[in-house]
Amino acid sequence: MHNLHLSELYIYPVKSLAGISLKESLIEEKGLQYDRRWMLIDEEGTFISQRKYPELALLQVDLGDSRLTITHRKKTNLTISFSFDENTGKEIDVSVWGTDCTGVEVNQKISLWFSELLQTNARLVQMPETDRRLVDPRYAQDNEVVSFADGYPCLIISQASLDGLNEKLQQAVPMDRFRPNFVFTGGDPHIEDTFNKFFIGETQFSAVKPCSRCVLITVDQQTATKGPEPLKTLAGYRTINKKIMFGQNLIHKGSGIIRVGDQIRVSEWKPTS
Repeated sequence: MHNLHLSELYIYPVKSLAGISLKESLIEEKGLQYDRRWMLIDEEGTFISQRKYPELALLQVDLGDSRLTITHRKKTNLTISFSFDENTGKEIDVSVWGTDCTGVEVNQKISLWFSELLQTNARLVQMPETDRRLVDPRYAQDNEVVSFADGYPCLIISQASLDGLNEKLQQAVPMDRFRPNFVFTGGDPHIEDTFNKFFIGETQFSAVKPCSRCVLITVDQQTATKGPEPLKTLAGYRTINKKIMFGQNLIHKGSGIIRVGDQIRVSEWKPTS
């Protein structure tokens, strides 16, 4: 009997900006409330990320009373704020990893702020509640939908998996390199790979696909500097079908409150080969 408990809970309101640690969160149809509901796009409508602009890691996001505030951690005079429902009302065709969906620009002033910071034409868009971006049908079970996240509503990683990686590194990395929604304690490294169906609290999840990793995990989330690790070390022992895997992508049923400390109950394990 595994003793598994949720130890950390994160959301990333603006895709590729810094995350927020929470004690509890409502899970909605598209994922955790406010998670990746905003996104930066370029002139073609394609999402902008730390892969090309690592400085985005230094933009701290805070949720207040119906307002979202973004502050540069090293240049604290650089800050902007806008209400959750603020937008121009004009829909824009946007793209996340080749899947098309809809965004609505927050306002031109906010877009200009980001454009000047990144020295490129950028717009900040919000996903309308009515937009239905579907999870990859190869892994979906009931036409699940997703926000501006890479492809799935939630991502889970065990603390043991990170501890196992850090034992192999000369310099340990924190969990924020991997930008999970859920972190849990208990079990052996990569026990999440063996989950099929499980509950966090009263919400049922399915682990449908290992999370493939790219150069984004080489960006230090505190300094925005890049290096070869931990991607280089992970490639040595976590390469599966020519992709480097770490963590599990999730879909879920229904809505409910997820809390740090919740027990994780596995109701169905993946068959062993």
